[in-house]
Amino acid sequence: MVFPVAGIEVHPLVPPLVAFVISFFTSMGGVSGAFLLLPFQVSVLGFTSPSVSSTNQVFNIVAIPSGVYRYIQEGRMVWPLTWIVIIGTLPGVLIGAIVRIQYLPDPKHFKLFVGMVLLYIGGRLLKDLFSQKKKAGLSSTEQRFQQQQKQPQTGGQLTRVVVKQWTPGRIVYEFCGETISVNAWGIMALSLIVGMIGGVYGIGGGSIIAPFFVSFFGMPVYTVAGAALMGTFVTSVAGVIFYQILAPWVPGMAIAPDWILGGLFGIGGIAGMYCGARLQKRVPATLIKSILAFCMLFMAGNYLLPMFR
Repeated sequence: MVFPVAGIEVHPLVPPLVAFVISFFTSMGGVSGAFLLLPFQVSVLGFTSPSVSSTNQVFNIVAIPSGVYRYIQEGRMVWPLTWIVIIGTLPGVLIGAIVRIQYLPDPKHFKLFVGMVLLYIGGRLLKDLFSQKKKAGLSSTEQRFQQQQKQPQTGGQLTRVVVKQWTPGRIVYEFCGETISVNAWGIMALSLIVGMIGGVYGIGGGSIIAPFFVSFFGMPVYTVAGAALMGTFVTSVAGVIFYQILAPWVPGMAIAPDWILGGLFGIGGIAGMYCGARLQKRVPATLIKSILAFCMLFMAGNYLLPMFR
């Protein structure tokens, strides 16, 4: 099947199958999988124009709602966190889209940018994993959550997020008997930076902000996944609209998304994210973080190492 906007030819079953496998694992960590889907499009399919960023965001729009639905249904959406992420990332993703078009249209420069982003995120996660091992493994919150999943008749209400305080400066919520308090202004500032990077990359920002929530702010991975995915969804909608509006003003360059290709990726992502979100509570947090870190560092190496040869 030929995709004229992307300028590639690929069997129509390949995009949904690849998206299913990627999003199944990454959605457990609050990541849509777009950060790995983009390297697949660039390196395997040969889709290198700026349009690949907006196509990646189409995948987010189609695929993410199924994962978010599961987290809402299970009571693990921290809504104050979600809204702050959205407010912070929205302006950032629009700035990032302009940077992508003006300064990173060259595939070589874009691959360098992608590689550096993946290296940084993967490094943060890896550092967090080693820190956990020194502290004897899982946090007490994650241990209690895993134990309560083995006793569903007693842990139903305890594994739901209960918001205790939401002010301009602080968010306080309870989960599994523990109180988590985070600086709202710090999250908003981080979200703005993440939005800019996500706008350039075409990922919405969830894959960057979720590891930060876990490693820097100390939030349980079981409570940040829903908020990160929801934030990614909203910013991806804004990003796609912005790229589409800009397209007529930049003749000679493919900027608007390939809707058919993005939709096929999204179909696979719907199933993958739903299954991943459904099974997340049964998978150890350390394994989730390990999968994300390995994928990011592997792809970063693929992009960066050839530049030093």
